[in-house]
Parts: sequence; C-alpha cells; structure tokens
Amino acid sequence: MKSSYIRRFFYIFSEIGFFIIVCSFHGEGFSIIRINRDTMRFFNTAGPVNCQDHYCLPPLTRFDLPEILTLLSQKKYFVLHAPRQSGKTSCLLALREYLNNSGEYRSLYINVETAQAARDDVENGVRSIIVEINKRMDQSPVFTGLGVVTADLWDNTNAYSVLNIVLSRLASIDNKPLVLLIDEIDALVGDTLISVLRQIRSGYDSRPVHFPSSIILCGVRDVRDYRIHSDKDKAIITGGSAFNIKAESLRLGNFTEEETGILLLEHTKETGQVFEEGALAAVWNLTRGQPWLVNALAYEVCFKIEEGRNRSNPISESLVIKAKERLIQRRETHLDQLVDKLQEERVRRVIEPILTGEMFEKNFRPDDISYLVDLGLIIQEQGGALAIANPIYQEIIPRELSYTAQSGMALKSVWYIGEDGRIRVNDLLLSFQQFFREHSESWTDIAQYKEAAPQLLLQAFLQRIINGGGQIIREYGLGRGRTDLFILWHLPDGTYQRFVIECKMVHGSREVTISKGLVQVTKYADRCGAEEVYLLIFDRDKNKSWDEKIFTETIEHQGRMVAVFGM
Repeated sequence: MKSSYIRRFFYIFSEIGFFIIVCSFHGEGFSIIRINRDTMRFFNTAGPVNCQDHYCLPPLTRFDLPEILTLLSQKKYFVLHAPRQSGKTSCLLALREYLNNSGEYRSLYINVETAQAARDDVENGVRSIIVEINKRMDQSPVFTGLGVVTADLWDNTNAYSVLNIVLSRLASIDNKPLVLLIDEIDALVGDTLISVLRQIRSGYDSRPVHFPSSIILCGVRDVRDYRIHSDKDKAIITGGSAFNIKAESLRLGNFTEEETGILLLEHTKETGQVFEEGALAAVWNLTRGQPWLVNALAYEVCFKIEEGRNRSNPISESLVIKAKERLIQRRETHLDQLVDKLQEERVRRVIEPILTGEMFEKNFRPDDISYLVDLGLIIQEQGGALAIANPIYQEIIPRELSYTAQSGMALKSVWYIGEDGRIRVNDLLLSFQQFFREHSESWTDIAQYKEAAPQLLLQAFLQRIINGGGQIIREYGLGRGRTDLFILWHLPDGTYQRFVIECKMVHGSREVTISKGLVQVTKYADRCGAEEVYLLIFDRDKNKSWDEKIFTETIEHQGRMVAVFGM
C-alpha cells in the first residue's frame, strides 16, 4: 500500500512537471528527503504550444515565413488552413509576436469561435467579435492606451456595417500597417459568417491607412470551400463569392519524419530517456506526422504508461504500440471529433469506397474530397489516389463504424484458443460464416455504411476476439478491390501467430474473383511474413440463396495453402 500511495503522489506532481520528489520509508510512513524545483517540459496535447512548458518545434518554422512576409508587404489578404490541432493557433501567435517585435507592423490576433453560438443572429455574432477585439487590445502592449474603438457604436450603427467601422478605426489610430489575424473563422455559421466576410471585403479598398493592411483568415478549411446557408438571402452563398479578395491559400502541413524525430529527441535531451530506433520509426509510421497524434502518442508513452515514466527505461516500439491502443480505446477528444465526422453524408460518400476498395459511387464530388483533405481524414497521393491519412485513423475508422455490431456480439475468445495458445483460425472463420449468414442482413439494414457492411462486420467479429491478446493491422484503399487484415496474436512463449485475411466482393464470376484474390492474398502474406492465409469472398447478389453463397475450400497457390470461405 505504501508504494501505491507514493506512486500516486509522485504521479500527481510529475504530471504537472513541478517537482522531483525523493522519499524515504520508515515505519508506517515516509519522509520527503528532497524537493527540487524542476522545469521539465512535456508533450502538448491541448491548446497552443508554449516552448517554455512544452517540447516544441519553433512555430515560425512550420510554414514558409518569407512567403508570408512577402504577402504582408504586398498588403494581401489570404487564408491559412489546416486540420484541427495541427498547430495553427501556435503559428498565428508566434507570427503576431514576430511582427510586433519587428517594429514595422502592428499585429492583432483574435479568436472568433465565441460567435459560433450566435449562428444566424448577426447582431450578437458581430458584437461577440468586437468584444474579443477589445479584450485582445487590452492584453497587448502594442495597443495600450489606444482607447476603445467601439465607443457609442451600438446605438447608431447597423450590425451589418459595425465591424467594418471598428476595423477602420483600429487601422487609423497609428501610422504602422495593421495586420489582423482572425482565428477559427470557419467556426462562424450562416449569416454571421457571410456578414463578417462581406464587411471585411467592403473595407479592402481603404487599406492600409483606413483598414487593415493585411488580414489572415485561419481555420480548418479554405474559404473557397465554404457553402453557407443564408436565411437572409434564402440561398447558398459560397465563400469564394463572399470573399473574392483572397490572394493565396496556404496550408499548414504535418510534421516531416525529420521534424517528428527532432520533437521526440527534445525529451531525450531533457531527461536522458532514449527512444529506440524502432520506437522513433513506429511513432512516424503510425501518425505520419499529424501534430496532435505525435504529441499524444509521445505523452502517453513517456508520461502515462508506468514503464515509460521510469526514465531509466528506453522507449521501445512495443511501448509505442501499447500507447496507440490506449489512445484509441480511450477515444480522446481529437479522435472522438474525427469519429463524429463519419456520420456526415459527404464524408460517407468518400470513406465508404476507400474502406471497401471498390469504386461504387458514379462520381466523386471534388468539394467532398477537398473537405476531407482539409479535415485531415484523407490524403491525395501522387497520381490522385485517395487514402486514409495515417494508420491510426485507418484503424479507428472501421473500429468505430463497427462498434454497434461489436457491442452486440457475445463472443468468448477462449473457445477459439488451443492448448498451445494459438487461435484456431479455421474454426473461427467457420463460426463467422454462420454468424454472417444469420445476422448480416439485419445489421446491414441499420448500418450507415451499407456497402462496407461485410468488411465492417468481419472486423467487429475479429476485434472482439483479438482485444487484449493481439492486434489487427488493416490495409485498404480506393481502387485496391479488397480489404487486407494482418493479425498478430501473442503466444505464451513470447512469439506471435501471424495470419492474413483478405476480403473481396464477387464481381462477375466467383471463379475469377477467387483467382484474383489468390494472387493478392499470397503476395500480401509474403510481405507480412504470415504463416496462415485466408480469403473471404462476399457475394451480394440478392437473387442467390445462402446455400449457393456458402462454401469452403482449400487451394494451393504458389506453394501456399489458402483457405477460402464464401458467404
């Protein structure tokens, strides 16, 4: 019990990074031998980065600063956008400080997210933004003593012009060009957003003496992708028409592999705790440099997992994998927001064919693809191919979409495990075959992603078995024509049972589908080093009976025995 208390006590203080505590036990208690002030930093997972408190990459290195300075010197209005929790606010705040310290500009940062609740109530939305302007001026020494720019405006000014007047006053009170940084612009809704964009546009010709010399709009999406419903105009207004003065659209990218390594090694420099090469590679491979994922994974492994909190232990690849699993199971806010987006129809139209590997939508809508890229859900590879942005998203998406089915499955993994600790995969898939026959139609009826229902139901079935004893590595993508699953099952002797399962939909004849599947799954098994190979064939033809669809056979292909299950 004593050690439990001291571990808990130490953890509370190590979490906030204030103290190092060295304790000595005596009798029924303990005494504190030494308490030292400690400035140890940590990986940031919430809010803007502060390089005094957090391991960080200098924010101004995250984008092309010379390009931005050129745009500012040309008095341009432009957009900076990136997925949520990518470091946008940190970069804007750093840019504000850089500009104010340069002595050439006055720069004001505002966050307009509070106006989101106003929705189409333009008066209250704009009022909220002006309150934010005054608050930020009060907090900035650059604007000290410049007075309240909104005095007496609400009595005699219409909400559709008052922001323009405020910005005009703000620009006119000093001879230095004003650079206004507007964060979370796409949090605004409906007529409030339209009014803000139009009031900024209407003052554009008065810059730089009587209106901000430059304005940077920052949000998740590019302004051109806004499709805003206006109650006032009874129409859909596009961002491009409401804000046609945009000169550029800059996107804040993910960390590169080199930058990911640099950030992780900041922890090593400060604590002496080493990241093994496999761990560094695992963080990069799992996150592909998504800033929040990199920081969350590193924080979990270095500050939450008990073995990782011991600074004498190196950070291993297995610890990183454990941290990844904990993040997914805990459904952190970032991941929860991502999952929530899956319910949107425009997201389904793109994600579902990626999950199945099949092109079953007649046409992709370009604005849907742009929307998902801006959200950070997908990437568009060279040649235009679409893929899920990183392996963590690639794992969590089918897990969450199959969660309802998973929750309804009363499965016990013990039944499928032999005396040697290995999963009896053939028996497991025979059981799934019967389960699919009995439940697939009813589950498909309630599933939002109906075309991907067979693959998702299989993954739900496997996840219930694998949880706690292994991991499923999923590979899928648009145009692949299949979904590949690589399962690693932990054995009692410390080794792994490795097997692959490929899912294919029947197109044309069953024989041709199986022939193509054999080539694909054996190639995949060779790449993964799997000992067992399984091919599942799903036939969606409603005119066929289940007796016609259900079959099992074993086929030799290129020296491998492949068990084929039809359903």
